[in-house]
Amino acid sequence: MAARARLFTLALLSCFPAPGSSRRDVLELSDADFDYLSAGHETLLVTFYAPWCGHCKKLGPDFEKAATRLKGTVQLAKVDCTANPEVCGRFGVSGYPTLKIFRNGRDSAPYDGPRSADGIYHYMKKQTGPDSVLLQTEEELQAFIKHYDASVVGVFPGAGSSHLAEFLRAAGLLREQFRFAHCVDLKLGGQYGVTSESVLLVRPPRLDNKFEDSVVVFKEYLTIGSLRRFIRDNIHGMCPHLTMENRDGLRVRDLLTAYYDLDYHHNPRGSNYWRNRVMKMASTFSARGLLFSVANKKDFLSELEEDFGLGTSDGGELPFVTIRTKLGHKYTMREEFTRDGQSLERFLDDYFAGRLKRYIKSEPVPEKNSAAVKTVVAENFDELVNNPERDVLIQFYSRSCSHCKKLEPVYTHLAEMLSSNPNIVIARMNAGDNDVPNGYDVQGYPTIYLARAGRKDEPLRYEVSTHLLSHNTDQI
Repeated sequence: MAARARLFTLALLSCFPAPGSSRRDVLELSDADFDYLSAGHETLLVTFYAPWCGHCKKLGPDFEKAATRLKGTVQLAKVDCTANPEVCGRFGVSGYPTLKIFRNGRDSAPYDGPRSADGIYHYMKKQTGPDSVLLQTEEELQAFIKHYDASVVGVFPGAGSSHLAEFLRAAGLLREQFRFAHCVDLKLGGQYGVTSESVLLVRPPRLDNKFEDSVVVFKEYLTIGSLRRFIRDNIHGMCPHLTMENRDGLRVRDLLTAYYDLDYHHNPRGSNYWRNRVMKMASTFSARGLLFSVANKKDFLSELEEDFGLGTSDGGELPFVTIRTKLGHKYTMREEFTRDGQSLERFLDDYFAGRLKRYIKSEPVPEKNSAAVKTVVAENFDELVNNPERDVLIQFYSRSCSHCKKLEPVYTHLAEMLSSNPNIVIARMNAGDNDVPNGYDVQGYPTIYLARAGRKDEPLRYEVSTHLLSHNTDQI
């Protein structure tokens, strides 16, 4: 009887997934079976990784969660390049992790989407089905454009249109970024004033507002390049919704962002209450080169605290507003956001008049800085590192970095050797507690750059391994 009970328990447990079942949703491929197994999937996302890679370890849990959510729609897979060098070499894998999209076993495109579970899920959902959906009725058109994201719809007089062929080629190239559909009946575009073949850019219905049109019509000569430019210039509108997934694309411009309890899934009306007040100012100031946006402050709490010194209590239920320029300059609106929008208007007047003080995250400037290795903080970076008459070797470090601690005596010895030369400065900056200036890419520690006299806008990254540093004084 006890044996039968144990068998029943085992059978019952087998009906439920194990805690690590998400891992089984990620297909493991090898040199021996990659071609055979990948060919069986219409759409396949593969991560090429190395077990020792820190970025790969960070990606792993999100990749597995996305795989579980996409199960039955898009297959996710992984290849350990340390154990399978042939397939990794064949697809030109030179860094980890490398993500690629395969279609029926053929390398289709690099994956350049977000690395979060939600981001991977939404990005890969767009990879399923045709490049452009054929719409045949008014009902199908309305169903397609009533979507959380923007829609691009080509309207053509017939299936034989040469511009339709070009539109479909563009859709194939841009489907990772945008949603495409087309119809071959001009009547379907009639309500939008379409009388000849055109492309409609339909902004998300959740962002409808009285300040701008929800549908923009493209009537130029259609090429892949002209369509790409049209979408890029119009898709975000006057005040886009900033997310973790689109932030890099929006921040190529000077960007104002209002952060508040934005939630278009559960409270679209409340979300647009504050957005409309931002848009009122955007309609006045956007022509001056500043892009406006709104964002859910919960998504950006750590960034706001780290980059702007704003805590969870700042602003309360009211939005708090920042400006981040494409050069990395940062400003915060310290006055409370008023419902009439006048505080935001004053903030913008001060910004364009140059009256605002930049926010800089910085440790205090040291009272004494007489050691061989000079201490640099964000507040004195320009004075010490950007001195046009001196070559400055600047090390970016972290207090918790063990490699930085090992390098310290070597770095100090180098500074002492060169201390008699007034044209050379050896310096270091705690990158965790100070803003790193634009032009210096600091992803790990220690990171060392040489800022040469007369060429401060072209800092050179020092690539020699740290244990060789003391033997390369002449080179430096």
